[in-house]
Amino acid sequence: MNKKFNAPQGLLLVVSGPSGAGKGTICGLLRKALPELAYSVSVTTRQPREGEVDGKDYFFKTVAQVKDMIFRGELLEYAQVYGNYYGTPKPYVQQLLNEGKDVLLEIDIQGALQIKKVFPDGVFIFVVPPSLEELRARIYKRGKDSEEVIEKRLKAATSELGYAGEYDYIIVNDVAEKAMQRVLTLLEAERYRAGRTYFIVDQMIHPEK
Repeated sequence: MNKKFNAPQGLLLVVSGPSGAGKGTICGLLRKALPELAYSVSVTTRQPREGEVDGKDYFFKTVAQVKDMIFRGELLEYAQVYGNYYGTPKPYVQQLLNEGKDVLLEIDIQGALQIKKVFPDGVFIFVVPPSLEELRARIYKRGKDSEEVIEKRLKAATSELGYAGEYDYIIVNDVAEKAMQRVLTLLEAERYRAGRTYFIVDQMIHPEK
């Protein structure tokens, strides 16, 4: 076997799921449990809000700059929302991964599926509620939306659940802390995949490399 196996780069962890599933809560717990976990910063063309810092909250760009990034293939995914562009910068994420850092990306389903096409080695996790009844209760508990808006969100969430089969793993968020622990277990297993760790054996067999 002449193929050279290098030490693996970091893992790209992509977490998404329907609104109300609790993916934001799980990602927040992950970041507390793993302080070394890098968090992807998005590109946007909207104006900075008070207190936001370029390079920390977002990379603030002009429309022309983002269109140029799209043309050059420098965005893993992007979307236009209410007239503004949002996207995930490929060079930034790739640099973190090359440094051996694991990168967390909390993103909507459409964005995650875009990334999977160009970065299939990522770890794609889909967060779901334990039931639609629980999802309804969580959305009502927020108390921020009208009955009509809640029904629309529930209908959209039901439709989004159909994308779960496109992901590597499905995590049921019954209790956020337990769901986070399940993600940690998956990350640990992914780090020991043969494709990521064969370099150890390769160095034993071919110490001259």
